[in-house]
Amino acid sequence: MHNRPALLQAYGLLILTSLIWAGNSVAGKIAAGHIDPILLTALRWSIAALIITALSIKHLKADWPVIVKHWPLLMAYGVSGFALFNIFLYSALTQTNVINVMIEQAGIPFIIFLGNYLLLRTRATVAQLIGFALTLSGVILTATHGDIAQLLRLQFNIGDIMMLLAVLIYGGYSVSLKWKPVMHWQSLLAIPCIGAAITCVPVLIWRFLTHPFPAPDATGWGVVVYASVFVALIASATYIAGIERIGANRAGLFINLLPIFGVFLAVIILREPLHTYHLIALGLVSAGIILSEWSRLRPAKATT
Repeated sequence: MHNRPALLQAYGLLILTSLIWAGNSVAGKIAAGHIDPILLTALRWSIAALIITALSIKHLKADWPVIVKHWPLLMAYGVSGFALFNIFLYSALTQTNVINVMIEQAGIPFIIFLGNYLLLRTRATVAQLIGFALTLSGVILTATHGDIAQLLRLQFNIGDIMMLLAVLIYGGYSVSLKWKPVMHWQSLLAIPCIGAAITCVPVLIWRFLTHPFPAPDATGWGVVVYASVFVALIASATYIAGIERIGANRAGLFINLLPIFGVFLAVIILREPLHTYHLIALGLVSAGIILSEWSRLRPAKATT
């Protein structure tokens, strides 16, 4: 029997995660010209690591034996899902267009399905696959601004390769959360944040030596604060909590809410126009998620 309150909590956590991540896309647009993208990544994880570590001293002490035993895995979470994903994502956006990135990022749920099957023999249901197809259709409709023919005119370059690497990394990170050790969520977040901050140091040094950049201005620092507190800490915690409750396969579909939420945030914050195809795309993505979850809830209803 499914625990309905836990399910509703998981849905809320994952929707909040997607909303915050979508806000990061808008913040990224605002940040252009105000702060270097690699510096933004390094500052966000460094500040996040300091904040979560300061708040988690009690739990880190209590979880220390578990941390010592599993520190390679915990640090790997920070290196992959936290640092490398964002480095490749921000770098990809400097080399390829947003349409390509949005469509490619929609491949994360597929990588999760595939990884779960290859490593855990967890099969995706027919409803999940149909749900994935519907959500992907919504993402493509949004990314192409309602003109699907744009897919035939897409050009791929090194930026797309970097984005595909980012997709593989985040899909792998999501699947690997299956093996996360049992500890307080603050400890589970603190150690990967530290790992991410350490990973960014050599990349930032290389970036500055090859492409010197100025210090961020007030707008740049505002984006850093948002990225550090909301994206790095809150969204990372809610995503992990969502996967813990319903699994990576089901949680992965919620990632495709990003471009939809991004559109509506852009309309509200950046005053960009809202079109009919945006509403159709929202319907497709929502239908895909609802279909996938409905297929999991039906057996529970029959046994009550």
